Amino acid sequence: MSYRSWFQCMHCADERYPLHEVIYQCRRCGGLLQVEHDLAALSQRSGQAWRDLFDQRYMRTEYPYGSAVWGKKEMVCPAVEDHNVVSMYEGGSNLFWAERLGQQLGVQDLWVKQCGNSHTGSFKDLGMTVLVSMVKQMRADGQAVPAVACASTGDTSAALAAYCAAAAIPAIVFLPKDKVSVAQLIQPIANGALTLSLRTDFDGCMKLIQEVCHREGIYLANSMNSLRIEGQKTVSIELVQQCDWQVPDWVVIPGGNLGNVSALGKGFAEMHALGLIDRLPRLVVAQAQNANPLYQSYLRDFSEFHPQVARKTLASAIQIGDPVSRDRAIRALRQFHGVVEEASEDELADACAQADRTGLFTCPHTGVALAALTKLVRRGVVGPTDKVVVVSTAHGLKFPEFKVRYHEDRLAEQGVTARRRNEPLELDAELGPVRDAVRRALDRG
Repeated sequence: MSYRSWFQCMHCADERYPLHEVIYQCRRCGGLLQVEHDLAALSQRSGQAWRDLFDQRYMRTEYPYGSAVWGKKEMVCPAVEDHNVVSMYEGGSNLFWAERLGQQLGVQDLWVKQCGNSHTGSFKDLGMTVLVSMVKQMRADGQAVPAVACASTGDTSAALAAYCAAAAIPAIVFLPKDKVSVAQLIQPIANGALTLSLRTDFDGCMKLIQEVCHREGIYLANSMNSLRIEGQKTVSIELVQQCDWQVPDWVVIPGGNLGNVSALGKGFAEMHALGLIDRLPRLVVAQAQNANPLYQSYLRDFSEFHPQVARKTLASAIQIGDPVSRDRAIRALRQFHGVVEEASEDELADACAQADRTGLFTCPHTGVALAALTKLVRRGVVGPTDKVVVVSTAHGLKFPEFKVRYHEDRLAEQGVTARRRNEPLELDAELGPVRDAVRRALDRG
């Protein structure tokens, strides 16, 4: 069976473009594009047959189908030939049963999809493998693509640099100076990308990168390029696969540029259309209070949307006031009867510390999602017997400064009270004081 996919305008149904064309917006209306698949052809295989095929491939060794993204190749990007796939064996991340944390929050069936357990430490790998593979295919077919570039709050640049390094394709990244962690900054540098640290915020970087790409013929890798969405949507497929193809009641997603909620919504909708699942979950987008344009729009039933200048937040990767994928996200939230909630700096930091005390090691963006979930449980929106999956977008090791400053109680300027701080005890190496310290700790429980 031959499968086809193409770019299509979200608003102009008859406006289509081939995947190898360098285009990000509809030429007719300027709207965002999305990848559409030939569902009639895909439907020739039953939902059960697709589930069996995906289970057969999952995390096995046949290249590239062992990748949790490329194991769904027919539904992701059939245009790329197998030998042009650039894969780091991405996906396959743990669906963590957060039993103890769920008990504390009042949710009996809480799971955390740990997308940060990936090659570069974030979910961005899932989209970047598709985009860079498509660029490699285009170059192999003789198209002139001199480099691939992105603006980033840290994780996108890491993924782009790593996948381009593996494919021997030049990478260029624009980062907002002093607004990414040291761990995030060093990743594209180590992978050889041209790294520009610009004295602006992410939105400023985004405006500039689009202009540079347009003038220089460089391929844009930000999430307005819907090839990324195709890889990221496999999170939805994989998490129901890990639940024996049962759909959770709620999926909670941190929201910045809003590509991720768009991606997961697309994945669930396509699975439903092809019979892989028999119902849809409800979606929650969690935003930091200091960068919450979607939340403000939600309060007005999405009747209007106002970009904002995002204020500084500990959840730096979602410090975005003018999200590119807002139209996609709003469409998904309406389709899935979605909810948008916000979290203050104190709430997100406390949620991280609480989760860490139960065995996780959360990034601040996951803290935003957990704090939002806590509020929804308290209000009765999410019920105690609902099955909930929280999407953790990055590994906590990318944010050591955040963790250290919390436990040293140095986040007061951000409005954070370190209720769960845990500093190391510095003692002389003598039995008496060491034994006394251990006994005091055990007595406290």
